[in-house]
Amino acid sequence: MDRIEPKLVTIFGGSGFVGTQIVQLLADKGHRIRVAVRRPDLAGHLKTLGMVGQILPIQANVRNQASIVRAVAKADIVINLAGIGYERGAQTFKAVHTEGAGLIAAAAKAAGAAALVHMSALGADQAAAVSAYASSKLEGEAAVLAAFPNAVIFRPSIMFGRDDSFFNLMGGLARLFPALPLIGGDTRFQPVYVGDVAQAFAKAAEGELKTGRIYELGGPIVETHRALLQRILREAGRKNSLLTLSPGFAKVLAAPLAILPFPPLLTADRVDLLGVDNVVSETAIKEKRTLAGIGIAPTSMDTILPTYMYRFRKHGQFDRDASLADPTSFKADPSHYEKVKI
Repeated sequence: MDRIEPKLVTIFGGSGFVGTQIVQLLADKGHRIRVAVRRPDLAGHLKTLGMVGQILPIQANVRNQASIVRAVAKADIVINLAGIGYERGAQTFKAVHTEGAGLIAAAAKAAGAAALVHMSALGADQAAAVSAYASSKLEGEAAVLAAFPNAVIFRPSIMFGRDDSFFNLMGGLARLFPALPLIGGDTRFQPVYVGDVAQAFAKAAEGELKTGRIYELGGPIVETHRALLQRILREAGRKNSLLTLSPGFAKVLAAPLAILPFPPLLTADRVDLLGVDNVVSETAIKEKRTLAGIGIAPTSMDTILPTYMYRFRKHGQFDRDASLADPTSFKADPSHYEKVKI
């Protein structure tokens, strides 16, 4: 097999959950990597993922065009992972997901980059009518393709992995409170393993995928929101009840959280998102714009969740309950999930 010539890769937002995985994959392949982040002093851990000098965190802000231009200078490949889950000050959905994405795409084109890979979100097209987050993601896709027609765009579902935000958050809440809030219990999700998403990005970066396309990334199982919370409780060995909240009441609870000086657990926009299915479309399956369609076998939650969700059990890693040690011993309610072709 021919060895791929090492390239210079600029990754915006590369110090986060997904970015760390992508940085390691591309570093292993010999590429030189610039990790463009707002706080490079907090991204030093990435340097240990490659050889000396191979990975360089640099300062950049997707709201600052000059910093973007500097970050992509002479880059062969540009990857944009920059995103926010809530708005605060100048960090708005429009500024980051739409305008920032367009600026990066235009700068990458002007710099002569051969490839641009952009992170969007599964269901952005379906939820755009009710969610500012989804609407900004959808508009960002259009801005990217307008400036860089041969870009590759990925729409992943909620992701799981050791440092994920959803499963760890809910596991932590299960450890602290007797009940977990349930909003949109029948809404369907298709969680995808972060390692699979990183592989997809690496394939696109190295020119292995058809360009100018939007790919939808989901795992092998579709589950309702209710079933996902039940799965989390099983993995954590807990018997918390599920407290069903109406969207209206949930928004009332979310309002005061928006003014607190730390990341909100819930926002009104997230409440609206929880009412829209988040699954791979039949069109994407037919056109092979999925993980399986690009040659990646999706990893099951049953394989990965037990490797880190044990931390939320009563005795952590020392909890030797047989049913917890063997995730296959749990029998999920088949009415809440379905095997899917992807």
